[in-house]
Amino acid sequence: MKRLHRLPLALAALAALVLLASAALAAPKMTPKVDNFILFVDYSGSMAMDYKNTNTSKILMAQSAMTSMNQKIPALPYKGALYTFAPFGKVQELKPYDKGALGAAIATIKTNYDIFGRQTAMGDGLASLDPVIGASSGKIAVILFTDGESNLGSDPVAEAKTLYAKYGNRLCLHVVSYADTARGKRIIDEIRSLSKCVVAVDGAALQNAAVLDQFVKDVFYDMGPADADKELIVFRSLNFGFDKSAITPEMLPSLEQALLILKQRPDLSIVVEGHTDSVGSDDYNKRLSDRRAKSVVDWLVQHGIAASRIEYAGHGESQLKYDNTTEEGRALSRRVEIRSK
Repeated sequence: MKRLHRLPLALAALAALVLLASAALAAPKMTPKVDNFILFVDYSGSMAMDYKNTNTSKILMAQSAMTSMNQKIPALPYKGALYTFAPFGKVQELKPYDKGALGAAIATIKTNYDIFGRQTAMGDGLASLDPVIGASSGKIAVILFTDGESNLGSDPVAEAKTLYAKYGNRLCLHVVSYADTARGKRIIDEIRSLSKCVVAVDGAALQNAAVLDQFVKDVFYDMGPADADKELIVFRSLNFGFDKSAITPEMLPSLEQALLILKQRPDLSIVVEGHTDSVGSDDYNKRLSDRRAKSVVDWLVQHGIAASRIEYAGHGESQLKYDNTTEEGRALSRRVEIRSK
């Protein structure tokens, strides 16, 4: 029998939080979270293999994800680059971001190369990227597209630690995971655990437009208000016990506040999103997150909110926000968030 983990008092207080923020009457203003970004693509033989039970190679999925991501990145004053590793190579140097130019660079990535003889030197690739990071100024996001199958050269986790030690809060390594082995997942999880700035997502999940939109927002920009004349309501977070999806008494204050606001604002529609921690398989966590979101939807509908005002989705462990190497981080990851549409 799986054990229910209880949240410490401070986390329980956070779990019941309902945040009322001010938003713009006019369109909100986007502000960049980073000054630079590098798309860093695993070009090894294993990436040319099909992903899990699909008929699509991981490198083709990564190229498609980068193309879609490029379309979503707002036209803000970034510098952008595209590099590969295994082998290491420059496709586009770090320069003022131009959507068309980066899209053309992404299109040059070959997806039908020979699998054999192309081992994954991820650690060496991270070490080779060091001078590129060092030549930049301001904050930089490195977005790794990889299956984690590092089998040649230096330890990628150690190299990532070295980069963080050297550049501190100026750097964040985000990993888009195509891991389909326990070894690859372990390496990716260890790199993700090195910094709280990391936005984690599975490559397959980026095929979902809502997941892609959220990832781009979390990595690239914030929305700032132009004025404070109109209320924007954001509810967060409803936290669940380990392997649980039922509503608990501790959630009721947050749900009741959400219910009150929804009844006062009949024009407001919401999206309910379920999440899990990183324990368990991807498929199981996706189903668990669906059940968590559905339990919140059912509670709201049972208390008088029309189902037509609510959308819901389960994201499993694809959108981890907290350090899942700690009990507290895993507890916060087991959550449902309710957002205004």
